[in-house]
Amino acid sequence: MIIKKREIPLSILKLQALLRRLPKTHLKVPLLQENLAKRQSGYNGEKALDYPLSFLSEKDYYILHDLRLKDSGHYFQMDTLILNSNFLVIVEVKNISGTVYFDPVFHQLIRTKDGEETAFKDPISQLKRQELHLKNWLAKNDLPTLPILSLVVISNEKTIIRTADNYKDAAEKVLHADHLPNKLQQFEKMYQVKRLTGKQIKKACRLLKKADEPLQLSYLEQYDITYDELVKGVFCPSCQSHPMIRVYGSWNCPSCGNKDKDAHILALQDYILLIGTTITNRKLRDFLMIHSPNLATRLLQMLNLSSEGSTRDRIYSLNKKGLTPMS
Repeated sequence: MIIKKREIPLSILKLQALLRRLPKTHLKVPLLQENLAKRQSGYNGEKALDYPLSFLSEKDYYILHDLRLKDSGHYFQMDTLILNSNFLVIVEVKNISGTVYFDPVFHQLIRTKDGEETAFKDPISQLKRQELHLKNWLAKNDLPTLPILSLVVISNEKTIIRTADNYKDAAEKVLHADHLPNKLQQFEKMYQVKRLTGKQIKKACRLLKKADEPLQLSYLEQYDITYDELVKGVFCPSCQSHPMIRVYGSWNCPSCGNKDKDAHILALQDYILLIGTTITNRKLRDFLMIHSPNLATRLLQMLNLSSEGSTRDRIYSLNKKGLTPMS
C-alpha cells in the first residue's frame, strides 16, 4: 500500500521555474541545465522502482517515498521506506549507467563509462547512517524496535555491478531493481517474528508521514541570482512567449493570438517556487507586469486567498490547494 506517493521533487520544479525565468543568455543557465539533468535522472531512477514495487502485497507492505526526517538536530533523507510487520527496509536508488564498482577499501562508488572513471559517495555508508538515524527516530516516537535493513537499488538494468570478492555488504545490499521483490521474499524468510501489529504499522505510517520535512531552499540565494534578473510577466501556455496582455478578463498573447483567462496561475506558481508563498498587490503587479492596482486586487480576490493587514498593506497567502505547485 502506498502511504506517501512519489511526487516530482521540489528541486526539479524550482530549477525548471528558474530556467523559465532567466534570459537564455544568462551565465548561470548552463549550470542550471546540468543540475536539472542530474535531478531528473535521479527522479527517473526512483520512478523505475514503481514497477517492481507493484508486485508487493498491499496488505503486507506499506511504502513511503521521499521521506526527510529529523534526528537529534540532523536530517536524513530516504528515497523509499518499506514497512512490514516484521522489518523495515530503506531503499537508496541509483540511476547510473556503465559499470559500477563498490570499493570496500576507500568506501566509494566508482563508475566507468566510455573509458572514463568517476567517483561518487558510497551509498552503503550512507545507508548505514540512515539505519542508525531511523532506529533513533523510531525509539523517540515510542515505536517498537524491529530489524532495519537497507538496499542500494540500481535502476538501470544494463548497468554492470562489480565489487571485491570479500565485500559482504555490497553482495548483500546491492541489486538491480527487478530483483527487489525476490530480495524482500528472502527477508520474509529471514525475519519471521511479527514485531508490529496492524495498529502499530498504521501509527508508524501516520507519524512518518507527519514528520516529513521537505528541504526548502531559496534557489535564487543558492545560485546567487537576484530578483531583478528574473524575466517577469505572464507566459503564454501555448507558445511560451511573454508577456501576455490582460484584455477584457483574459490574457492575450501578442505572438500566437492565444487567449487564456487563467494564464497568471502558472506565473504565480513560478513566483511561489522562486520567491515565496506571500504576495502583495504591488509585488503581484511587478511580477505579472500589470499597471492597475484594481486589476491586481481583482486577480487576488478571484483566487479567494487568505490575507492579513490593512487594505493598503494587505499580505496575501499563496498556500492554497490547486495553486501551490505540489498540490
